[in-house]
Amino acid sequence: MTVWDDLVGQDRVQAQLSAAARDADARVTAEARGEQSADASKMTHAWLFTGPPGSGRSTAARAFGAALQCTSPDRALGGEPGCGFCDGCHTTLVGTHADIEVVRTDLLSIGVKETRELVRRAQLSPAVGRWQVIILEDADRLTEGAGNVLLKAVEEPAPRTVWLLCAPSLEDVLPTIRSRCRHLTLRTPPVDAVADVLIRRDGIEPDVAMAAARATQGHIGRARRLATDERTRARRATVLKLPLRVEDIGGCLKAAQELIDAAAEDANQVAEEIDVKETEDLKAALGASAGGRMPRGTAGAMKELEDRQKRRKTRTQRDSLDLALTDLTGFYRDVLALQMGSEIALANGDVRDSLDRIARASTPEGTLRRIEAVVACRQALDSNVAPLLAVEAMTVALRAG
Repeated sequence: MTVWDDLVGQDRVQAQLSAAARDADARVTAEARGEQSADASKMTHAWLFTGPPGSGRSTAARAFGAALQCTSPDRALGGEPGCGFCDGCHTTLVGTHADIEVVRTDLLSIGVKETRELVRRAQLSPAVGRWQVIILEDADRLTEGAGNVLLKAVEEPAPRTVWLLCAPSLEDVLPTIRSRCRHLTLRTPPVDAVADVLIRRDGIEPDVAMAAARATQGHIGRARRLATDERTRARRATVLKLPLRVEDIGGCLKAAQELIDAAAEDANQVAEEIDVKETEDLKAALGASAGGRMPRGTAGAMKELEDRQKRRKTRTQRDSLDLALTDLTGFYRDVLALQMGSEIALANGDVRDSLDRIARASTPEGTLRRIEAVVACRQALDSNVAPLLAVEAMTVALRAG
């Protein structure tokens, strides 16, 4: 099993990264021998991975990071870096390599303070590995100030530091940063390839794996959750009933409120699982007494944690809503396919009766307007419109068609 095995349906990207890893390995090996390394034209210090959700941007970045740290003896015999078994590959993939920093955020943005810490680390030499690799999974969440801080590090990198940035699209990254990165575009993986991964790696039954891969339209992470989590399946079933419940204004408002309540419940569940432990750990670290009394001067730290937890809860709720809206878009996409007589496979074949009912009761033009209403709701949420207001506007628009 090589480090590339989890990179589903991305043969072109894999070939480019594998070639760059070979050049990087040749450079490090030559320098270790005191030789002059050849110009590694396929290797560079900053990479930008873009692609739709579920395409495997962060998976590709981690696989590349592992290949850069590969210490397999087979390399001396012409083997490809990224064996998947050596200490460098293994520790990178499980997240314990000392020279691999993976940055992801459960907040709405990445600020200047966190970015400055990354830039400081980027100036260090590798401690045990061959490269200092920093994987920024949410580069699209950098604030403008944080992006300007990062720019300096990308412009003047340390000799053995590699930046791997991930974002949905080029437009999500500052032009000054993306112009200094080598850009790789990932595509949505084929449904069959996603199903194969679920069967091979997760032991999911073939029929369940194929249904989950088709329902999520090639999104690997969502397909795995749908195939293994009963609550996810129940939430999707509820969302797919929404188009049948917007026949009057009362139904529109009720459906919108239920969608918001479901997202809030998801956020509260995440908070219950994480917030209590975080709070107790911080209190212990700050030296709280047995009775729970906090030492003087620690109120600021507790307030900072509370603010962070509040921002995380907001993002969790928005992510849950966005997932529901994605499922809703897929529903109307299937309706449009039926109305146009297309022979493409339906993503939501398990609710074919509902699809047929909506398709017969509307026109392709009306279906397009409904898809536009869902897209407008997602854009409104990105613009910090009150969630209930945005979703109510959407459900009323779905009724109007």
